[in-house]
Amino acid sequence: MPSFDIFSDVDWQELDNAINQANKELQNRYDFKGVKTEITLNQKEKTLTLWCAEEAKLEALNDIFQTKVIKRGLSLLSFDYKPEETAFGGSVRQVIVVQAGISKEKAKDVIAELKGTKLKIQSQIQDEQVRVTAKSRDELQLAIAHLREKQDQLKLPLQFGNFRD
Repeated sequence: MPSFDIFSDVDWQELDNAINQANKELQNRYDFKGVKTEITLNQKEKTLTLWCAEEAKLEALNDIFQTKVIKRGLSLLSFDYKPEETAFGGSVRQVIVVQAGISKEKAKDVIAELKGTKLKIQSQIQDEQVRVTAKSRDELQLAIAHLREKQDQLKLPLQFGNFRD
């Protein structure tokens, strides 16, 4: 039976490159001269932290970061922004959770979306991915096309691979 896997992965090297580029731009920008800023990545906890000494500059810092991420070919759907927090000395920080892998809750949303299509397919959760099987290859291609349209609604960047006939 034909099958394929749905997964959501982040290229950590490209993310690191985007952070380095953003940090270089921050050093050269006139409006950030004398303002302490920091973008840090914690790959084990899958989090990014944007920190800025001036509260008004955090949005500009976020824009610079997002621009570099988009230029590196990463999806903004991979980032789940938490609320801004005040830090010491009037500074402000924002924690961003990097969505690498499909959590159980999101996997259930993906499966529910597939069931709503009324296609003759079976889907199951396997670790941080979803395996979809069907009797015909056409059904699987329709499922992929449907999920590509619904990525924004699911708030998850999806990749499709391991297609077997």
